[in-house]
Amino acid sequence: MDTALTRLVGVRHPIVQTGMGWVAGPRLVSATADAGALGILASATMTVEQLRSAVREVKSRTDAPFGVNLRADAGDARDRVGIIIDEGVRVASFALAPSKELIAELKDAGVIVIPSIGARRHAEKVAAWGADAVVVQGGEGGGHTGEVATTVLLPQVVDAVDIPVIAAGGFYDGRGLVAALAYGAAGVAMGTRFLLTSDSTVPDAVKARYLAASVKDVTVTTRVDGLPHRMLRTDLVAALEKSGRLASLTRAIRHAAAFRKVSGLSWPRMAREGLAMKHGKDLTWSQVLLAANTPMMLKSAMVDGRPDAGVMASGQVAGLIEDLPTCAELVERIMTEAAETVTQLGSRSSPSDDRRPEGPKFSPSDDQRPEGPKFSPSGV
Repeated sequence: MDTALTRLVGVRHPIVQTGMGWVAGPRLVSATADAGALGILASATMTVEQLRSAVREVKSRTDAPFGVNLRADAGDARDRVGIIIDEGVRVASFALAPSKELIAELKDAGVIVIPSIGARRHAEKVAAWGADAVVVQGGEGGGHTGEVATTVLLPQVVDAVDIPVIAAGGFYDGRGLVAALAYGAAGVAMGTRFLLTSDSTVPDAVKARYLAASVKDVTVTTRVDGLPHRMLRTDLVAALEKSGRLASLTRAIRHAAAFRKVSGLSWPRMAREGLAMKHGKDLTWSQVLLAANTPMMLKSAMVDGRPDAGVMASGQVAGLIEDLPTCAELVERIMTEAAETVTQLGSRSSPSDDRRPEGPKFSPSDDQRPEGPKFSPSGV
């Protein structure tokens, strides 16, 4: 399948594996890249030195293009950008909109810039600043999320910008890919579906909890870090929602100390990053402290294998996923389902010749034909 996304980043299939903290490491990213999709390495839970090592490990595993996800508001964002440029990483993706200057620096070095956005105005802003594409996540997506469904947000953004739009939130199969293309997207991005593969390093006990979940077992809470966060509903989440302000603050301070130890950040550096988080947001200092809960509570589940002590970020599609394929099997399955879906749609919309109503015949010349995805089922 040939779309604006595949042409932009040089992958075979218009599928992106998102940069999930503690999950999207070298093994998952390289397996995704080898499968012909775009793997994104998560750097927010790595030190600068760990990021460089992880990038080199991915490069040792695959020759295919891949990307690195960055926090634009991190105090060491420019150091991380330097690694991306030095190591020849193909794509830089951002959870928050990068500055105009940061986009220019990356593009001058030949790096493709793809921010994630949750509103039309954000897409318009980064497009005006020179972003090459955007990931649009609707409310169905896991982790920090908004209130607007993908089916409402996606067409707004597609109509507003003239750069490739990648749809995220609610995608896990070939039917979803075809639907996203029908809305005007150039591909789809998936997190939970790639988390639930055999190439993911998430412990088996945690994967089992995801597979056992129904759609109703996925909830949104603000009690982890003060912002809407979609995750599996567990006894721990229920306890967090019942806990008082003092208990939440005590836990936040404890987790902030633990994150400082893991990340190597000093207290002054963490304070500066807290100030960066507050910029443009109506966050209290308590909420900034609570933000330290996110990486440490995710680590408890995704690395330590303790769903009882951690949180499990999840898209609503967790309730529809039933197996753990390899990345190669998953991507091949999605592309095959997409081809079958297109074929079925074609047969439904093509009445037999003797019943076809007479109407205008239109055959545009090549230079008039609108650009869109080119699909060759035999190629998958």
